[in-house]
Amino acid sequence: MKRQFGVGAELSEDGVDFRVWAPDRKLVQVVIGGSGGAHPMQRDADGYHSAMVKGAGAGTRYSYRLESEGHYPDPASRFQPEGIHLPSEVIDGNNFPWKDSAWKGCDPRGQVVYEMHVGTFTAAGTWESAIAELPYLADTGITVLEIMPVAEFPGKFGWGYDGVHFFAPTRLYGRPDDFRRFVDAAHALRMGVILDVVYNHIGPDGNYLTKFNENYLSKIHKTDWGAGMNFDGVQREGVRQYCLDNARYWIEEFHLDGLRLDATQDIYDDTECHILREIARVARAAAGERKIILIGENEQQNAKLVRPEQRGGYGLDALWNDDFHHSAMARLTGRNEAYYTDYLGNPQEFVSAAKYGFLYQGQQYKWQKNRRGSAALDLMPHNTVNFIQNHDQVANSAYGLRVHALTDPGNYRAMSALLLLAPNTPMIFQGQEFAASTPFFYFADHQEPLGKMVCEGRIEFLAQFRTFKTREFVAKSADPCDSESFQRSKLDHGERKNPRHADLLRLYRELLKLRREDIVLSAPLRTDGAVLSGDAFLLRYFGAAGDRLLIVNFGLDLHLNPSPEPLLGPMQDMAWEILWSSEDVRYGGIGTAEVETPDNWKIPGHAAVVMKPCIRREPIDSSSAADKD
Repeated sequence: MKRQFGVGAELSEDGVDFRVWAPDRKLVQVVIGGSGGAHPMQRDADGYHSAMVKGAGAGTRYSYRLESEGHYPDPASRFQPEGIHLPSEVIDGNNFPWKDSAWKGCDPRGQVVYEMHVGTFTAAGTWESAIAELPYLADTGITVLEIMPVAEFPGKFGWGYDGVHFFAPTRLYGRPDDFRRFVDAAHALRMGVILDVVYNHIGPDGNYLTKFNENYLSKIHKTDWGAGMNFDGVQREGVRQYCLDNARYWIEEFHLDGLRLDATQDIYDDTECHILREIARVARAAAGERKIILIGENEQQNAKLVRPEQRGGYGLDALWNDDFHHSAMARLTGRNEAYYTDYLGNPQEFVSAAKYGFLYQGQQYKWQKNRRGSAALDLMPHNTVNFIQNHDQVANSAYGLRVHALTDPGNYRAMSALLLLAPNTPMIFQGQEFAASTPFFYFADHQEPLGKMVCEGRIEFLAQFRTFKTREFVAKSADPCDSESFQRSKLDHGERKNPRHADLLRLYRELLKLRREDIVLSAPLRTDGAVLSGDAFLLRYFGAAGDRLLIVNFGLDLHLNPSPEPLLGPMQDMAWEILWSSEDVRYGGIGTAEVETPDNWKIPGHAAVVMKPCIRREPIDSSSAADKD
């Protein structure tokens, strides 16, 4: 029976076929838990060790003995029921009763992404409890769930970016089939699921890869978290295949609709075919006829990653757009220190972001004393993912506060309208849609001395913000290793029934409905924009069935008289009327008076309005009688 993947434990008619890559080890044994004993493994020319163990099956616990060294979990374990250090469990990955045969996957265009941390999305923090909330997300208008990393990591809580078992969904959220049930349930509700994967480094606690081969990690390239994966050095073939198999594994065995690739700027590869390009190829091949979405996080905002291979790119679909977030935060909070230094939050930045995606496409960048970005004017709107919150940025705010707590309600509603109606792909961080009052901290359950190092590193990182250097802040900041930081980060879905939170949820739902169903906003032919003042701007969406205007004013009421901006001009024989307003009383606003008036434009402050064409009421021909003689 042919193996499905190059490494790991796979069921067969004869028992379990174990295979592990350990090219520098002469003798490897698979040790079956209980009284199963140790079984020698056969080494091949490429350094893979294999053994067929009869009588073993799904649920069997096992580990590997390397020559005289004692028992290590499988580097390609499919499940670690007792954590990162103890034996692995054989999992039957091909016997789940899937019900999603009609599901065709996700097109990269037209999606609304929702970033979720399973451990804090619900009070129970499990796949099962998250399934119960999926109908709510579907009703809200979410189309793709982006799940923060689930590869098994140390301790009882964490973000998942220090995972050490790439193939093993963490035991903290349930068993592997619980994850499959979550995906199946999402597909039944017409929502896709993509997984955040970390191929740039491996966590320091429980990293047994180097026990099997010291060349799993690069001896050349360093990341912000230590040594990177060895994609271009000695014995790189096994490392590359390990990660390629992992990408294929999530798509095939869990029916995932794509991947979000963490910190791709720290994925180093000097070979002719970059590993990211190969991951894209393998993932798409694994999906077959299903469409998948591949999203990259890239601090350098390198457009090459999302160009197709035939144009010299790596073939991803989209990149996170930090530029949009940084401009939004500068505008909403009034602060542009640290990595917000090069952003003013002015109208031109938002117009440019809507038209061109990234703001920095090779210009000088003061904060890094270097150029930032690359030429990206050829990208499509869906190639950039906009957000005003994500796991990193909420945790990096003072005390893990969400952005609605750092600004005024009117401007939060207005910025939410811009996020959800701009042509780029919008991403919502869990709880943002109902202005959750719960914070979101950085948390990681590390033991000493690593725990102390994590805490000190966190304080050192935040010190780049001048306002976070004070003794008072340091004394009051949350301890990442304290379980309270994790518990306080859990969403309270009961808040959705509170009138104040319900108003914001209604705003998000109706904006997403407008984005989805409006004949122009759902698929504009093109989008243009203009600055109206130091605080106000407009976007005009051109459509075959008429145009739309999105006018945003983050400042005082604006009486635009005169109004010499051609994008404000209505279509032939038409005028403008309000289609939607962030100041609707149903959203907690105070109502919106007429905007295009006989006294020219009167644009409300701290608000966003969407205008649509209407029949002009005044006479079309305004020439005088004398002109007609």
